[in-house]
Amino acid sequence: MILAHRGASRVAMENTLEAFRAARRLGADGIELDVRSSADGALVVYHDVEIVGLGPVASLRVTDLPAHVPLLAAAIDACGDLIVNVELKDLPGEPGYDPGHPLARLVARFVAEQGLTGRVIVSSFDLLALDAAVAAGPGLATGWLTPRWFNQADALEALLGRGHGALHPHHEGVTETLVAAAHEAGISVTTWTVDDPDRIRWLVSAGVDAIISNVPDVARAALRP
Repeated sequence: MILAHRGASRVAMENTLEAFRAARRLGADGIELDVRSSADGALVVYHDVEIVGLGPVASLRVTDLPAHVPLLAAAIDACGDLIVNVELKDLPGEPGYDPGHPLARLVARFVAEQGLTGRVIVSSFDLLALDAAVAAGPGLATGWLTPRWFNQADALEALLGRGHGALHPHHEGVTETLVAAAHEAGISVTTWTVDDPDRIRWLVSAGVDAIISNVPDVARAALRP
């Protein structure tokens, strides 16, 4: 699958309804987007900690948000019937971080209440947040994001037995051996963020299940025979 990174972020402002609609037009199979919690508990689709000129998303209320910043429900609608990868943006050290992982629980509840369990994947760099999401939403599809400097084999080992179905390694950490080991353990592999056609083709040959790309049309073209 090709997942559009924050929507088609090369042709429209990232994480906006326009970017999600553009990704659909450009042939994406799914869309990756970022979610934060507002001060009044809304699920806000935004990547950065702060909105320039307004402050941290965690300190803002829905009525404070600029018009281009959508809530998760509107974003899901804009994605049509595509797969949606929701990345939890609530990490240690960020304003409003809560070790109780309320954002994970809010997203899990939203997915269940909206009947989206078969269509939404929840990802995070925080494995404990994913644990909280699965505890709050049994059956929720989840993937652990791991940066390029991680030992990806160790990450796969740490993932096992926790109820998560996917590893999301940075593409520089992907090897054929890693993908084979993941598949043998029943774990899918989604890698990020890849725009180079040759690299996309190699990753597919290595067996990855999904690729996150800023340019879904370029990625789709790279996979044509």
